[in-house]
Amino acid sequence: MTVSYFSGTDRRMLGWLFSLRCRSGWAGLGLFGLVACGEGIDLASIEPQPDKPPLFAGEEVRKIKIVGSSTVAPFSTTVAEQLGAATAFDTPIVETTGTGGGFKAFCQAVGPDEPSIVNASRQIKVSERILCAQAGVTDLVEVKIGFDGIVLANAKTAPSLDLTTEVIYRALAAELPDGRGGWQKNPNRTWRQISPELPDMPILVSGPPPTSGTRDAFVEIAMESGALALPELVELKARDPESFLARTHTLRNDGAWIDSGENDSAIIQTLLRNKDSLGILGFSFLEQNLDRVQGASIGGVVPRFEAIASGDYAISRSMYFYVKTQNLALVPGLEAFVIEFTQEDAWAPDGYLVDKGLIPLPEADRAVQRDIARSMRPMPPINGTP
Repeated sequence: MTVSYFSGTDRRMLGWLFSLRCRSGWAGLGLFGLVACGEGIDLASIEPQPDKPPLFAGEEVRKIKIVGSSTVAPFSTTVAEQLGAATAFDTPIVETTGTGGGFKAFCQAVGPDEPSIVNASRQIKVSERILCAQAGVTDLVEVKIGFDGIVLANAKTAPSLDLTTEVIYRALAAELPDGRGGWQKNPNRTWRQISPELPDMPILVSGPPPTSGTRDAFVEIAMESGALALPELVELKARDPESFLARTHTLRNDGAWIDSGENDSAIIQTLLRNKDSLGILGFSFLEQNLDRVQGASIGGVVPRFEAIASGDYAISRSMYFYVKTQNLALVPGLEAFVIEFTQEDAWAPDGYLVDKGLIPLPEADRAVQRDIARSMRPMPPINGTP
């Protein structure tokens, strides 16, 4: 792979000119005559792969297919639009399926019609690695792209809330200790029943479904942490870790928690219609709707860019995408997409993805992840999994 010495603006202009040349049949000399149609002109020049189908050769164009997390989707969509506008490659297709649903689709098979990338708001599970391996999907590349906070939001016209992870656990767990060594169905119906400092509002929280990485991260970070404020749960974790996970990951089904699907916009509409309701969102989506909704503080810390980046905000997580390297020779532009996503004017503090709500990795971490992405370094085997 060769390195480009053009600026981001120069590369975008060159990409447009190359695209014009290819589509019009103009056979210019000089620099343009040295580059074949169908090569991506992006933040680096990509060596052509002999077995890669040409993009403009009278055959069906194979578009990059991306599935997965609704939280990561806005970032991938922005990069996809940039790739389509600045190069001769077609704009990738980005589909929101949730992290779990994304891995299920991603791990089905290898091929140009299969997803080449899965967005994820958590790391891939061992069970998902096994699912991939059983279908012949091996040598996955994991790229950490940045951070996100999980927020409990409500309408700006509703009371602002300052919660703790213990309050969140007491509000949303299906069962709580009964004080006599047993368990009882969650008796809390209002936030004030949990803490006198909270408003007398019914507990009504709209959140993502079980296939969502946001939900996985929420129960792992918020619910598990909150449960450890109760001595009974501390003892249970030490004695029976599996039972602890079952207790902390099982949410109410009595109407206090509502599965709202992989649709953050629908959750926003619910919050605006019902001032008593809260919704679980990624920070990036909160930022896009700050004129209408607000995020609850967690332990006195407001969900803000700086607080999430520093780790001061308690409910934060890393975000990823995974690349199916076996599709590199089958889907034009796949390598160019990865390069575009991991360049500094995309994911650095001054990059265009920050405007979409991405909280960047530190510079040293970005360098490590960029090297992994551009060298297509596969994940190490886990438990005998390829």
